Amino acid sequence: MTSKPGVLFVCVKNGGKSQMAGGLMRHLTKDAVTVYTAGTKPGSSLNSQSVESLVELGIDMGAEHTKPITPDMLGDVSLIVTLGSEAVVDPVPGIEIRNWDTDEPSERGIEGMERMRLVRDDISIRVSLLAQEMLGSVGS
Repeated sequence: MTSKPGVLFVCVKNGGKSQMAGGLMRHLTKDAVTVYTAGTKPGSSLNSQSVESLVELGIDMGAEHTKPITPDMLGDVSLIVTLGSEAVVDPVPGIEIRNWDTDEPSERGIEGMERMRLVRDDISIRVSLLAQEMLGSVGS
């Protein structure tokens, strides 16, 4: 296989959930998977609690910024994962689209960093399973 697998994680603002998924996938797979993140309506900055929740795991998001989906991204991936039902991506020929309806602790009255850690942990489990699927198995 000459090219590595690629995935694009998308949420609405590209400030939280998609960035966490991208950071977790990069951390887990090193450079074995091409990873992009984008937003359907990118916000102006990353969610500070999302960033902090990854720092707790030793993942630095300092170089990341919000961005829209680009043709270059689409040319490098075979899978788009939308996080949450609000992020809708039009079908792209040859690219599978999956939706992850992630945990939303605020619906249970959980807010702040406790909420963000629960969201992060839910996304982390999903990313781990996806990495195993994309690579066969990831250093367990």
